[in-house]
Amino acid sequence: MKKNFFFVLAVLIGITGCEQRIAEQKSDLARYEAELDGTSKTAETHFKLGLLYDAQPANLVASIHHFQRYLELAPDGSHSKEVQQFLSENQLKLAAQLGSGAYISQEESKRLKNENQELQKKNLQLKTSLETTTKALAAAHKALGHKGGLQIQKPLVEGARIYTVVPGDTLAGISRKFYKNNAAKWKEIQEANFEPMEGPAKLKPGMVLMIP
Repeated sequence: MKKNFFFVLAVLIGITGCEQRIAEQKSDLARYEAELDGTSKTAETHFKLGLLYDAQPANLVASIHHFQRYLELAPDGSHSKEVQQFLSENQLKLAAQLGSGAYISQEESKRLKNENQELQKKNLQLKTSLETTTKALAAAHKALGHKGGLQIQKPLVEGARIYTVVPGDTLAGISRKFYKNNAAKWKEIQEANFEPMEGPAKLKPGMVLMIP
């Protein structure tokens, strides 16, 4: 019985202590808010308010506001670097809350950014390498005596208008089908479907072409 009594007493004391701290925080917030007059001398007050609101996850917006006001009023103040760190972290936390996503630390955000930049760099290198290889193959093909160079068809683009080649089709004939008997559009059809080459492309039945 005594153990239960002391346990309940300890819980009650803890609750009372929490209530007292909450009351003290509210009192501090009200006092600091009353000190604000928009002048540079209240920069320190904005810093204190920012710290108080920072301890309350539901008040990140208020914390960000007061930290920003501190930097506006005292850009070279003694807490500038500390405030900038708080701002960066709180803005990330707020973005995660608004997006209903998990909070990403500055370090993780920086790592993901670096990985993305590295992937973009590799993608550009691969694209350049592919273009170089294609040109080399075309030049080699032409040097071996094949007129018109190497015929390389481009990949189909999702959502593009397409046409399947049937026996007897020519680019000029397909142009007439789609452009009101205008055969001159054959070059546009070729450019949309093949890498640069000399002369008209050779069509084969079953080949799928994009119609620009």
